[in-house]
Amino acid sequence: MTVELETGTRIRTRKAILDAAVRVLAQEPGASLGQIADAADVGRTTLHRYFPDRADLLAAVTQEAGHRLGEAAVRARLDEGPGLDALLRACQTCLTLGDLLTLLFTETISLEACGDEDGFSRALDDAIARGLADGTLDPRLSPAWLQGTLWSSLYLAWSELREGTTPPHDVVGQLLLTVRKALSA
Repeated sequence: MTVELETGTRIRTRKAILDAAVRVLAQEPGASLGQIADAADVGRTTLHRYFPDRADLLAAVTQEAGHRLGEAAVRARLDEGPGLDALLRACQTCLTLGDLLTLLFTETISLEACGDEDGFSRALDDAIARGLADGTLDPRLSPAWLQGTLWSSLYLAWSELREGTTPPHDVVGQLLLTVRKALSA
């Protein structure tokens, strides 16, 4: 049995294709593989060597999204401190996901399909449960409502950032103010 080790060049090329796919699909969900190859600055044949068809590429983008969400959960320290504080950190960290948020919000990829092997959804659920238990989140709101409000607020913030209508610092401030006022006990 032969195991093909990923070379540095192969890893960089794969990453370039995935990054380009996220950017291009965020702008145009029906973009062709040729458009993605052009954006990645690789030939279509090269793209097909990594991802034989669109379904393979979307599966890899979904897997990459799960990985990036897992990293976001770690950076946001969702398992630390009062639940509300963890959710506020999650908001700030999620905004750094950039075009990946567009893919999630447009359902080009689904949050559920990203899997929970890296723990973002589970960590978010745990932070909400902790916030309800520690009294920092309003107990009149269900966990689903709390999470829906958080995602809706993130959608608005990301839309503002993409449009460039509001300075990024103001977007973050307004997002945190909104989530704090909407969810706190």
